[in-house]
Amino acid sequence: MSRLKVLYGFHAVTARLRHDASTVEEVYYDATRRDRRMQEFLNVAKEAGVRLIAADETRLWGLSHTERHQGIVARASDLPLAQNLAELLDSINGTALLLVLDGVTDPHNLGACLRVADAAGAHAVIAPRDRAVGLNATAAKVASGAADTVPYITVTNLARALRELKDAGVWVIGTAGEATKSLYETKLDGPVALVVGAEGEGMRRLTGETCDEVMQIPMAGTVESLNVSVASGVCLFEAVRQRAVLKK
Repeated sequence: MSRLKVLYGFHAVTARLRHDASTVEEVYYDATRRDRRMQEFLNVAKEAGVRLIAADETRLWGLSHTERHQGIVARASDLPLAQNLAELLDSINGTALLLVLDGVTDPHNLGACLRVADAAGAHAVIAPRDRAVGLNATAAKVASGAADTVPYITVTNLARALRELKDAGVWVIGTAGEATKSLYETKLDGPVALVVGAEGEGMRRLTGETCDEVMQIPMAGTVESLNVSVASGVCLFEAVRQRAVLKK
């Protein structure tokens, strides 16, 4: 099986087993852990017909390179999701809803953004190849299975990729605290790509200049910015809300 990658933790591995167990080559587990959660997981893995291998802490750490594996580490192949922008655009059915991350370097933030994108029904998360975190085991664990369902498309040049989206009929909307137009005043019920920058830094200048329009999330308190996954969730679900209203 080619292109094997590591998944770890109950949520990430269970989600993959339920989504497509055939892609899981083997699961390593802590045989000294005999609690109910482990037993329930082992039952799921056995029902899926996956090869189970008892392993000690040294082996589990060596595979996952983290102490947060929860006693579960799997080796699995990639799922057949869109691998590039052209494949993504060809695969979208319905009205495009895309999340674009500019400058997000923390795998925990990426995992949370993938989880939010999955919950909102977004077609993909797009990010630049440089100045961005890759889809590693930590991001996959935080995503709780969403890394297997939401394509994570990395592009060499983000501004060029945004122009390609625009050429394909997708309206590119950035987020910035200094924008004069509110999220709730922005039309999001058509094909849109929502661009969110890193917390504090925001979008890069060229990214902002490439957007069709820029909006801001109204802030009533004293904090100046939201975590990128929170901001992504607020924007994505406002788009979901507007689309639901349109269908009525």
